[in-house]
Amino acid sequence: MSSNEEEEYEVDRIINDRVEKGEKQYLIRWKNFGADDDTWEPVSNLDCPEIIEAYERAKKVKTNEEKEKQDRIKRERYSNANAAKEPGKMPLKKKAKKDDNAGPTGWKRGLNPEKIIGATDESGSLMFLMKWEGAELAELVPAKEANVKCPQIVIQFYEERLTWHSNHFNE
Repeated sequence: MSSNEEEEYEVDRIINDRVEKGEKQYLIRWKNFGADDDTWEPVSNLDCPEIIEAYERAKKVKTNEEKEKQDRIKRERYSNANAAKEPGKMPLKKKAKKDDNAGPTGWKRGLNPEKIIGATDESGSLMFLMKWEGAELAELVPAKEANVKCPQIVIQFYEERLTWHSNHFNE
């Protein structure tokens, strides 16, 4: 090889990209070289349109997935923030998957309800967040079940959240 010829290296893959002084550059992993030998190369130095296209396509998919994830997080935050503003509603985190060996809950464990500390209809039916006597964890129970098994506690929950709007008719 004469001193005028440049050595050619083969692109293995593109690791990252950036724009420097208005020119797009890619961080290149060279075939048969490790990460320590990665270099930033302007597009004009590269002759691998298929690899660039594959990188850009994958980047677009990844960007869309990240955007969807961010949108989902924003919706959950908004939903929880609004639930926290509503009287009697508690923002709920996503439920952890129940273990198959998780024991019975609430009434099935012989616990007595202490009070209802919140409500939600996120599942499509009204559920109460029930605090149990002598238990640290509160649990969601169907309102229909609570209405039958502890009607006084349900009434107390509603009474605590009643607001009266007086029109002063008898002035």
